[in-house]
Amino acid sequence: MSKPPLQHVAIIMDGNRRWAKARNLPVAAGHKKVVAERVEELIERAATVGVGYITFWAFSTENWGREGREVKAIMQLFRWAFAHRAQRLVNKGARLRVIGDITRFDQDIQDKMKQYMEESEDNDKITVTFALNYGGRDEMVRAVNKLIHAGREITQDVFSQQLDTAGMPDPDLIIRTGGEMRLSGFMLWQAEYSELYLTQTLMPDFGARELDLALEEYGRRQRRRGK
Repeated sequence: MSKPPLQHVAIIMDGNRRWAKARNLPVAAGHKKVVAERVEELIERAATVGVGYITFWAFSTENWGREGREVKAIMQLFRWAFAHRAQRLVNKGARLRVIGDITRFDQDIQDKMKQYMEESEDNDKITVTFALNYGGRDEMVRAVNKLIHAGREITQDVFSQQLDTAGMPDPDLIIRTGGEMRLSGFMLWQAEYSELYLTQTLMPDFGARELDLALEEYGRRQRRRGK
């Protein structure tokens, strides 16, 4: 497949619980399959076809409202991922970033996030961003509060630089797995001209082949950006 004419692919990962329930597995099994298998597979495929940035929305500000046992299992998965997967990605040349309000996570998880972001700062094979405790409205409110505190005049450029995604290109393509037809507040500012690709495929089944299909569909579209 030829190199796609895009820089940034973002994925709203949905359908983990439905995938697990359909197989009579614990809810956490769907999350684990994505973290243990799909994320790295998708990163490698994206890098291979020339995508410079890939973002995974893995945990929203609203996900804290889920059953306590599920939230606890997800936190343990984050610990496992940063202990067993992050270093591999860094060693392969990925730059890791985390967006969202990470202050709500336990300190050990925050420390690992910061460690790998610093360690991979100069890597340039692909920039991998994990949106954790992320919500588009929350991101914008935090940006406004920073500008108010600094006493700065708000312009579009100044505001963009206060967002979690400062320094990153806006997503060219936003993929949502699991069949829902909404953004759910994802990258509200940055998604102005993003192309959307909505698939019925549940996230634990969304691998390299499914990513190729999304990129092929993107390649057939004409992006007018309001013109």
